[in-house]
Amino acid sequence: HAPREGQPLREVLSVLFGPEVLRVGFNQGAPGFAGFISGGGLPQSALGDLVAGVINRFVGVWMAAPGLVTLECNVVRWLCEAVGLRANSAAQPEQRAFGILTSGGSMANFLAVVTARRRLVDQRQVPLERATLYTSSQTHHCVAKGAMLAGIPLANVRKVDVDPRTFAIRVGCLRTLLREDQERGYTPFLVCGTAGTTNAGAIDDLPALRQLADEFGVWFHVDACYGGFFRLTARGRQRLAGIESADSISVDPHKTLFMPNGVGALLVRDREHLSDAMYLSSAYMPTTSEHPHIIDFHELGPELTVQPRGLKIWLPIKLFGMEAFARCLDEKLDLAEYLCEALHKLQHFEVLMRPLLSVVVFRLSVPGDSLQEANLRNRIFLQEINRRRRAFLSPTVLDGRFVIRACFLNFRTHREHICDREHSRGQRGSNHEAARESSAATPDYTWRHTQEAGL
Repeated sequence: HAPREGQPLREVLSVLFGPEVLRVGFNQGAPGFAGFISGGGLPQSALGDLVAGVINRFVGVWMAAPGLVTLECNVVRWLCEAVGLRANSAAQPEQRAFGILTSGGSMANFLAVVTARRRLVDQRQVPLERATLYTSSQTHHCVAKGAMLAGIPLANVRKVDVDPRTFAIRVGCLRTLLREDQERGYTPFLVCGTAGTTNAGAIDDLPALRQLADEFGVWFHVDACYGGFFRLTARGRQRLAGIESADSISVDPHKTLFMPNGVGALLVRDREHLSDAMYLSSAYMPTTSEHPHIIDFHELGPELTVQPRGLKIWLPIKLFGMEAFARCLDEKLDLAEYLCEALHKLQHFEVLMRPLLSVVVFRLSVPGDSLQEANLRNRIFLQEINRRRRAFLSPTVLDGRFVIRACFLNFRTHREHICDREHSRGQRGSNHEAARESSAATPDYTWRHTQEAGL
């Protein structure tokens, strides 16, 4: 039951910071946290959240907070520029690249599916059971979930095979599926490419997907929640070539811009497409301004009481500048390459693909192990790494193989946190005999490999 009487602040805070609330679970801000995809959470950004909560204003309607709406618009345009969606000066203001801030990437991907569905399915009066969209088998599951919530049958979400070496979508297989579905009377309406998969940091062939989308007349969306802002770096711009051609892009500032959790964005090439999909008004709503530079964000998304999420992005960017974020992302690319090279030098380690971004996927690979034995060995190895609490890594499964993934995206993580040379010195003797003697994973064997890897 809720307490009937209040308590002193000191007592309340003692519960919050006691052993049962904040001291349990993942410490995503720690330098050794390299699991999942976590940016660490800039404390300067939290100040923006504090200001937003204290002033208690909303930005769903321009007239409610013109200054904050302008700030929000600036942030959205900065994000568009960061991923290459630059405004076309020849286009009308309402047709230029723009977007909306969301609670995260899952909501951004959901709104992308809704926008594509409204434009290419609803307006053509296509039955939802005949509408199809296309992802790779490595695409984040929130895209399929967004399709489900948008009324598309899950059976109509086509998951295309990937190249086993690069984990990128097989464009030829996708073309075949699109053609076959059209011949069977389905209406393809969306192709989703990924700029940085969660599992391995893989990047789809985005120019080829744009070409296919044009060929079949479908919406081209890029899920760039993890990888999109690496485009701020020279290596990222090269590896993410083609992202700027997308009809829509989902990004997560709380990943690759290091913001605290709770802010994503859907960016679109043409603002009008977003308003066409989302606009609905009522008699009690303020009259919408016809001035193209005045934005009512409730017309671009599902929320009316839109909290000023832009403050938590605007403040750190104003304080540090975008170049600081680019340098930090460059460092994360370096860390992934450094770990990859270090693992290549160790016995019985397999790196499944050279990192394109900041994820490294690897496993123990001992001669003579069956798939089941190898998977068990790697499960125990990961448990030993995490049990020491110097680092936290997370697992995934690729082609039936249990693998370990390290994702370097915390702004507090630097090279000295990856390999403790002094600790691991003297631990690097050959483990070949132990490997031969052990046909199944043992804590002792995996513990020695933990020491050798310096994890």
